[in-house]
Amino acid sequence: MKKDVLVQQLVDSFGNWVRNEGKENVAGGTGRMTKELYPYTSMFSPIQINRLTVKNRLVMAPMGNCQMAEETGRPNDKMLQYFFARAEGGIGLLTTGLIPVSHHIDSSVTEKGNYSYFPRIDGTRTNLMGWRDLAQGVHARGSRIFIQLTPGLGRVGNPQCLLTKLQLPVSASWNPNFYLPDVPCRPLTDLECDLIIKNAGQAALDAKTMGLDGVYLHGHEGYLLDQLTSPAFNRRKLGKYKDWQRFGIDLIKKIREKAGPAFPIMYRIDLSLALEETYGERMNTVKSLKNFKNGRSIAETLDYMENLVKAGVDMFDVDLGCYDNWWLPHPPAGMPSGCFLDVSKVAKEYFAKRGILSNAGVPVPVVAVGKLGYPDIAEKALRDGKCDMVMLGRPVLADENWANKAYAGNVSEIRPCIGCQEGCVNEFVEAGHPQCAVNPRTGFEELLPAIPAKAEKVKKIAVVGAGCAGLNFAVTAAKRGHKVDVFEKEGKMGGKMHAAGAPLSKYELHNYMEWLINTVNKTEGVKVHLNTAVTTDSLKEGKYDAIIFANGAREGQPKFKGLENVRHIEAVHLLTHPEELLDTDKKIVVIGGGAVGLETAYWLATEKERKVSCVEMKEYFEDGACTANRGHLIHYFEKDGGKLVNCARVMRFEDGAVIYAHNLSKAVPDPYCTWSPIIPKNVENPLAPKMTNEEVIEQEKADLFVLAIGNRGNDTPFLEAQKAHISPEIHNIGDSYNTQAPGNMWQATKAAYNLAIRI
Repeated sequence: MKKDVLVQQLVDSFGNWVRNEGKENVAGGTGRMTKELYPYTSMFSPIQINRLTVKNRLVMAPMGNCQMAEETGRPNDKMLQYFFARAEGGIGLLTTGLIPVSHHIDSSVTEKGNYSYFPRIDGTRTNLMGWRDLAQGVHARGSRIFIQLTPGLGRVGNPQCLLTKLQLPVSASWNPNFYLPDVPCRPLTDLECDLIIKNAGQAALDAKTMGLDGVYLHGHEGYLLDQLTSPAFNRRKLGKYKDWQRFGIDLIKKIREKAGPAFPIMYRIDLSLALEETYGERMNTVKSLKNFKNGRSIAETLDYMENLVKAGVDMFDVDLGCYDNWWLPHPPAGMPSGCFLDVSKVAKEYFAKRGILSNAGVPVPVVAVGKLGYPDIAEKALRDGKCDMVMLGRPVLADENWANKAYAGNVSEIRPCIGCQEGCVNEFVEAGHPQCAVNPRTGFEELLPAIPAKAEKVKKIAVVGAGCAGLNFAVTAAKRGHKVDVFEKEGKMGGKMHAAGAPLSKYELHNYMEWLINTVNKTEGVKVHLNTAVTTDSLKEGKYDAIIFANGAREGQPKFKGLENVRHIEAVHLLTHPEELLDTDKKIVVIGGGAVGLETAYWLATEKERKVSCVEMKEYFEDGACTANRGHLIHYFEKDGGKLVNCARVMRFEDGAVIYAHNLSKAVPDPYCTWSPIIPKNVENPLAPKMTNEEVIEQEKADLFVLAIGNRGNDTPFLEAQKAHISPEIHNIGDSYNTQAPGNMWQATKAAYNLAIRI
């Protein structure tokens, strides 16, 4: 197989890094919000890109923008205010999300009826108006902005175009669609490729005319440009584009021709698809991966990058991976901080060694990506010469003022990203627009105030529960002038975040919990009462103007026959009491493969180095989670010897074993599959095999059984209080409201903020 040593080392390290000592608050380990290197002289120094000067070394990553424009593609106020907030927050260079230039060629980028879920810079002059407003607004706030152009989605586009428009998705060659591998993607003709290049040139000229500061080519992650410029996807035998470098080079030449010599061109590229390093022998056995064994090597990518510079590229950002190993280009919570700094370092050293300069005669900046939202780690990467700029995506969605706070030295005030990818990535996969689990304003800047108005009438408010929802509500309500009492029956604030953030791999959630608790402690008007259980009567005696129930969820209560005869413990309890894990607990079975179950199994296998099996009743493990997050957990859990059993119905426990009925139907999905995603529930797959019931009785022995069968939101206190009419206002938020699917921090945060700004 065609493998690179560095890529293999990196891919292998992204699961077991949690076992390496000395990995606290450094690249390749955890990240923390410290300021040991303050002032950040490297981060806040200017840089030249072609003839453009950017005020600092911070770049906002291309974070979607799907569904952030009118259906014609014209950027609307939602999209404008989203970017204006980040410009006001101090980021030097903003980049937009995908803007296709292949409408009516790549059938997956345009909806039926010529509607678009992407912003467009083609089609009509009214679309251009939105871009002019965007550029002017960003400039008025002191930042620069590049538009990210993409030749298309290709095989990673929505295959529904086959049903809605009777058109096949496209690609460089005959390739399987990522979402539905049974759907083939036809090869683009050379004439279609030529037209895409022509469209890109015109889009660049339009962008320049509208006042945008540069263009940014989306050439990584297995999108259409990457498909045409990687021999893994481009296996053409005829025509000029059988040369896998040709399309990208011609594309840049056309943009340079149309936009002129001084208009900056940035290119996003993967140093390697890392497919062979990820999947090894599976590349020979998995049907949808078999043809992808000939991706670019590091040497081939660097040679291609040099040729791109000769054609007119001024700047690169570099990462690893593609959709088929989606956790690499979208590093989730469990990945280490600064995970791709070695990748940017390789490109930077190559350019320096060969004396490569842009057509403007200046060095070609290399931008580092990958979990760099920690000021000390980002600054050290710049000082050590591993990159020239730092790209921040999710961190500036979590806190739009990241840059301003870092510059001022207020690092502890930066709201940390938790790496969940539920609002920023998974939401647009599910047909939404970019949002954030910890920042309720993200994606709603045009509707929700940055500074909520002072309350017209100061109220005395009780909050029941000091978890995510309760604490977020308390902070915002108190800042508006209300007097808030928070009652928590336990001895500490944080609720279920203590369990969720307990594994070392969940350092980002732990960071957020610490930030939230510290924010509560510093907020005037909030008084927290720990070790204080409340009742309907005690709350009524308090004579509160409003009572907010945010009392969370209860652990699932299993009623399995024989459970009392085996050693067992609830997952949440074990995560917060790891001392109860005995040395004799060598073999462990986790019952339940939702978010808590799979994360607990991964923690036990990787950090605690136990032999672990995870048994799940449903077809999929961690169903509903972001593809990148669940893929990372599944892949590295398997690498550490973990066993996954899906479609398994627990029957009883006996003789130190769990007995379950295991469905072996051919329609049962491969539980280890990370190369294809779970299709959204509202999308019918006409090619899916019909599920039949072919259960066999199996058993799994263990020293310890860990129960993660799901929580249920507890709305009983709210309903009882409402019935008793104990206060003029009674509200229910968080898990105690979301009774059927608790544990969603994103929904809890949004509910808390929306209630706090209007109460």
